[in-house]
Amino acid sequence: MPSNRAKKSGLAILFVFMTSGLCQVSAQTPLPPPLTAAQVADQMQRHNQARSEKLKHLKSTRHYKVEYKGFSADLAAHMEVEYTYDAASGKNFRIVSQSGSKFLLEKVLKRAVDSEKEASQDQASTALSAKNYRFQLVGNESLAGRPAYVLEVQPLVASKFLYRGKVWVDAEEFALVKFEVEPAKSPSFWISRTLIHQSFARTAGFWLPEQNRSETKVRVGGTAVFTIDYGTYQVEPSGS
Repeated sequence: MPSNRAKKSGLAILFVFMTSGLCQVSAQTPLPPPLTAAQVADQMQRHNQARSEKLKHLKSTRHYKVEYKGFSADLAAHMEVEYTYDAASGKNFRIVSQSGSKFLLEKVLKRAVDSEKEASQDQASTALSAKNYRFQLVGNESLAGRPAYVLEVQPLVASKFLYRGKVWVDAEEFALVKFEVEPAKSPSFWISRTLIHQSFARTAGFWLPEQNRSETKVRVGGTAVFTIDYGTYQVEPSGS
């Protein structure tokens, strides 16, 4: 049996290895520059505008899915949608295939597509900007080895197209990389609460939606989980 002294020596060596590993991880992800919430929001808006001006065309095939589990029924629906964006004509959605519950297809999946179309008609009123939100800087984190600011956002008006919660902003390119939020206004009386998680990924120099997962509690009982897999993008920058 090893002595107490040997055990303590072993623990000390283990602690040294653990802390040195932590130091190496920290060294790989430096802290972002000290900015205020207002400065981060302003930089984010400026960079978003610059990226929008550089994007000419993109295309992807999205996969929408909703699953409802209630006291008396379990329902599901799937929809495949071809999505295109063009700088001149805007967003366009074409349903390629659909299956499952007709009720969920009509009331959830198709409405989600229609809502995105509607929101894109007036981007200024739905943008993550000081015009629509109050920002508070609550910290910084590392996401995929990149430093990011963490902001708490509160909408200035109650709108189904705005939200409240936390957003993560890349500290180098000031792009939205993740958010965990809930709608500022419930779209229906029958919905008690919806939690939304969305991630973004960098593709051809542009930060684009990657995955979305929304979990909704229904007042009459049950839970609906709605997911979007945004697929692989074909990106065409301006001037190409």
